[in-house]
Amino acid sequence: MKILRRKILKKVQRELPWINHILSDEKVAGDLNPSAPNLEIHLRDGSPCLICRGSRMLCGKTRCPAVTKLYSFLRVKNLVNSEKILGSSPPGVFVGRIGYPYVYAGPLVPPVLGDTSLFDTPEKWVGKTIEEIIDFRTGLIRGKFLVNVKKPLSNERFLDRTLEIALSRDSVNTEVLFKRKPSGSFLFDDEVQPMGPSAPLLKIEVENPKVDHRIEKAHGDSDLRAEEAILDLYKGEVPVSRIQRAFSAGAFGLKRQRRLVPTRWSITAVDSSISRRLIEDEVKDKPVISEYRVYSFNYLGNRFVILAMPSKWRYEWIEAWHPGTLWNPQGGGIAMGSDWESYQGRTTYASLGGCYYAVRLAVAEALSRERRQAGVVAMREIHPSFITPLGVWINRECVREALKQEGEKFDTLNEALTYVSSKFSINIDEWIKNSALLKDALYQERITKYLH
Repeated sequence: MKILRRKILKKVQRELPWINHILSDEKVAGDLNPSAPNLEIHLRDGSPCLICRGSRMLCGKTRCPAVTKLYSFLRVKNLVNSEKILGSSPPGVFVGRIGYPYVYAGPLVPPVLGDTSLFDTPEKWVGKTIEEIIDFRTGLIRGKFLVNVKKPLSNERFLDRTLEIALSRDSVNTEVLFKRKPSGSFLFDDEVQPMGPSAPLLKIEVENPKVDHRIEKAHGDSDLRAEEAILDLYKGEVPVSRIQRAFSAGAFGLKRQRRLVPTRWSITAVDSSISRRLIEDEVKDKPVISEYRVYSFNYLGNRFVILAMPSKWRYEWIEAWHPGTLWNPQGGGIAMGSDWESYQGRTTYASLGGCYYAVRLAVAEALSRERRQAGVVAMREIHPSFITPLGVWINRECVREALKQEGEKFDTLNEALTYVSSKFSINIDEWIKNSALLKDALYQERITKYLH
């Protein structure tokens, strides 16, 4: 197993060069290993959308039809009629991935002055309407400059200003001059929060940013590995979204290894790294819970249910998309996808992408707080009223909300599943059919059965 993990570490460092400076941990490398020959994915209608999610173009089209259709729900227009903006960055930055290692990066600036921190703090979004979230996200204008992530200082003029924004504690007054007016196209993605129009930068000025001294300290320590910086900041109660932002801007790591990380990957890498360390260090050696528990939370057409079972650590994430939803647009039935890990962890990247790791972080946090371990099946049912991808934050924050509540307790798995069934419109048999952990718990005989 150790030799296998070392091979995976070398392979992932080669295939994912933008995050190889945090992959000294072999188990984190296994988590993010993109070579997955056996995807635990089940699609009843055969649609590739649930795996693709608008990013892999598995349908062969150059643009995602589901996301393109979404634009009809929105009034697409130029938010800026000038090549110049003066506004307060939340703070926010974005690093693209297309064309790696030459990618577009830069600040997110709304044409608004004042406290705009809510625009880029998903930890505070639960309870907002979908219109509110779209409004303040599409108001963020993306200034962008081309940079070689392997040699970020080659564009030092823009990079320094962007890094100042990424390290900031509060909203930062920012003046940007574009080469042309920002375009009217928006960015919608299942991993990353929505964003507004963009344009190439000509000039950027930042007014007296107030740095988060915890992040500044990690940035100033060029002997501290990125994964240790991430964990130290998390334990210092720095919000995950703020850690992800600074990590994406290349703020952490050994001096010669620092580089920008595409925002999509920075989100998953931080969720994966923190959750894996919590599981290994603060969950696996703790006592097993003594009963079955069910937690639930509903938000924006999404129903979340988390089942915790009395067993050693195991984890599974299942999604069910109703017909007419974004990733099941033409389906005649429910499209369900699942992925899971055993006590030993993963050796391939989860087929369901960043949401798997975002939810795993929320689950690991809850068990760590209680100083217990369990087998956990987290489930999400998506209804057509959920009209747009908002990023993986919605999974992390909704499961966090569910696990803050008391939850219902049961003596048997069948009683717990009966209660789970009452929370969903999809029959419980469908969830069991698509779940490796539920089938194992229901049908796999245990040796303890014969030890009475």
